[in-house]
Amino acid sequence: MTKSVLSVRVPQITSLETAIRLYYEHTELSNSDIKELFGKCSSATITRLKSKVRERMAEEKTPVWNANNVNTKVAYSTWGLDIDDLETRYQKVKLVNNS
Repeated sequence: MTKSVLSVRVPQITSLETAIRLYYEHTELSNSDIKELFGKCSSATITRLKSKVRERMAEEKTPVWNANNVNTKVAYSTWGLDIDDLETRYQKVKLVNNS
């Protein structure tokens, strides 16, 4: 199985806390979740981001529960968002802010 090369620019996340919360709250991401994750982005950008995730979902034979949404775990992987790294960074930010 070969992984597809991501050929769409992935926007910066709005916050570590939002990225972590969405990952654990939703098994699938909707357009509004993606807007919350990345902030203001066009419908075309969301479509391109979801398209790459759908390609990866097809490669990995990930079940589709809602045709309008994409699997959260596959989406984060496709977009290069490592949940373990995000959690570590968030904990360090909290530690620094409490000092």
